[in-house]
Amino acid sequence: MTTTPAPTTSAPVDSTRPVDPDDPREQISVGVLMLNGRLAGRSFADRAEAEAWAQPGEQVVEYNLLCECDR
Repeated sequence: MTTTPAPTTSAPVDSTRPVDPDDPREQISVGVLMLNGRLAGRSFADRAEAEAWAQPGEQVVEYNLLCECDR
């Protein structure tokens, strides 16, 4: 079975807006979606680390552990 990563879209980030560390919408994690459809069982400090770890065909994803909130 061959899978193609879905295109991702994200809302523009306002870099002038202060980040509230207590806002659960700001607590974003980075992971790797493996070819078997599961997230890798490890954490990454940032997107660059996840991209370096990912194998060809795997997708680096950003997600919120607490909720599926839109900004």
